[in-house]
Amino acid sequence: MVDIGNTLDQAAVLHFTRPAPKSAPAQMRYLVRQLKGTRAVAELLGVSQRTVERYVKDQLKRPRHDLAERLAAETRKRWQPRVRERARQQAATKGGIFVSTRARFGFTAAPGSSDDPRIRYVNQALPPDYAARLFDAQEAGATEQQLRAILAEGLGEMYFRDRGRRAAGLRVEFTDIEQLDLDY
Repeated sequence: MVDIGNTLDQAAVLHFTRPAPKSAPAQMRYLVRQLKGTRAVAELLGVSQRTVERYVKDQLKRPRHDLAERLAAETRKRWQPRVRERARQQAATKGGIFVSTRARFGFTAAPGSSDDPRIRYVNQALPPDYAARLFDAQEAGATEQQLRAILAEGLGEMYFRDRGRRAAGLRVEFTDIEQLDLDY
């Protein structure tokens, strides 16, 4: 299943002006500087403080797969916060967000309509107010279900109801996300 919160974080990577550290020791040193100590990094990553110190001193260079993923994700999450914030602000006020997805869409509509859920490919630009709602919900710690509901509402309004020009009263259900790309 696709995680919308992680997809939003991955979209932010496209706006970075400098590449994030790639090697495990460089990522570890960056996190130690950001969190101001090896103990905090060890707690964040779920490893011992001594392991963090070994990476910082280049005594260890290749982490196991799960640690490498957590290390890269935490580095990306903290890399260039001002650049990320500027891109989000731009999307939330002027540019909006572009959604490209392959998911199951079902509908609740008037009797006699074809509201059976089916897999659809949808590419749709959402206006800035939906981008702002997504970013605000993510920062507030919204659940995956809440983020999905915001996306479903936006896709329902813009793609299926065409800003109120058709299918009035159509309620969109956005489930079984197979692929999701977000860009802003």
